[in-house]
Amino acid sequence: MSSDWHAPIDAYCERLDASFWSEPVNALSNAGFLLAAAAALARWRRDGGGDWPGLLLIVAVAVIGIGSFLFHTVATRWARLADVIPIGVFIYGYFSLAMARYFGVGAVATAFLTLAFAALSAAFARGWIMALQGGPDWTNGSFGYVPAAMALAGVGGLLIVQARDRREDSRAAAQERAGRALILAAAVFVASLAFRTIDLAICSAWPLGTHFLWHLLNALVLFILLRTALAFRKAAVSAGP
Repeated sequence: MSSDWHAPIDAYCERLDASFWSEPVNALSNAGFLLAAAAALARWRRDGGGDWPGLLLIVAVAVIGIGSFLFHTVATRWARLADVIPIGVFIYGYFSLAMARYFGVGAVATAFLTLAFAALSAAFARGWIMALQGGPDWTNGSFGYVPAAMALAGVGGLLIVQARDRREDSRAAAQERAGRALILAAAVFVASLAFRTIDLAICSAWPLGTHFLWHLLNALVLFILLRTALAFRKAAVSAGP
C-alpha cells in the first residue's frame, strides 16, 4: 500500500491534530449507527427472522458505524474508504430493495434501475466538481449525497401516489405508510446534510463543530428506512397472496 494511503486527513472542525482521539465526539457519535442496527435487529427477530435482504442492510448499518469510527480516529485515506464504501453499499442496496419490495419490480429491472441510479449519482457528483472549477466545495463534500435525498423523496412520493390510485389493492395501505416514512427519512436526511455542510464554516463560533449531528441524524434516517422495510415485508406476508 502506498504511503499516501496513510496520509492524515483533517476535514472536520473538531480535529486539531493527527492523534487518534482528536475527534472524540465525532468518533463516539457513531454509536448511533450501532444502536440503529441493534434496534432494527431486535425488530427483525420479533418479526420471526427470514428477511435476509433486511438483515444484510442491518449489517451494513453496523459496518457504517464501525467504518466511520475508524475514519474519525485513524483519519487517513484508507480509513476514508472504510467510511464511504459501506454508505454506498447501503444506499444502492436499499434502492434495490425499494424497487423490488415496495414496487414489485423484477430482478432484471431492479438491477437496471439500480445501475442507472448509480450512474446518475456519479454524473451528478462529477458535474458539481466541474462546476467548482477547482475552487473550494462550500458543501464540505455533502453535495454527493443529494441524489440519495432526492431518491428518498421521489420514491416516497411515488409510493403514496400509487397507493392512492390502487385503493382496492391489499398492498396499498402498506405502500402509503412506506411512502410517508421515506418522505420523513428524506426530511431528516436533509437536516443531517445541513449539519454536515456547516461543520467547518462555524469553527470560529463553535469549535466542536456539527459533524456529530450528521452522524446522529443519519443514524435515525437509517433506522427509519430499516424499520419501514421490515414492516412492509411483515404486512405483505400477513396480507398473503
